[in-house]
Amino acid sequence: MLLGVGARLLTIGAVELARAFGVPELIIGLTIVALGTSLPEVAASIMAALRREPDIALGNIVGSNVFNILGILGITALVQPIGLPWESIQRDMWVMLGASVLLWPFLVTGSRLGRREGGVFLGLYVLYVALLIRVA
Repeated sequence: MLLGVGARLLTIGAVELARAFGVPELIIGLTIVALGTSLPEVAASIMAALRREPDIALGNIVGSNVFNILGILGITALVQPIGLPWESIQRDMWVMLGASVLLWPFLVTGSRLGRREGGVFLGLYVLYVALLIRVA
């Protein structure tokens, strides 16, 4: 019950924020809502990395993303069919695919993802958010 109330408040707040700033709701969802709902995964992955449990850290990150795309999107569509905005497919699907392609060599070779690579990944995310802000 409490989770449902929180989800409702988050949705209402996101819509009001988008309207207040004249920003498309999709942009708010792709940035502020996505960041806020991902913070538990950030904390769990950092804790796993600090405990030298890379399989838990990576499993959490990849598993969460797979569940978000397949599980949550599937459940949402079962409850209420949703339209998929063309601009999201045009831009954001390519970003998701690109992020997966960048991660792939590390997974295949078992290479360590170090601070430099982490900085590159984070920098690419900042560029993505900047692009979203620019097109808003």
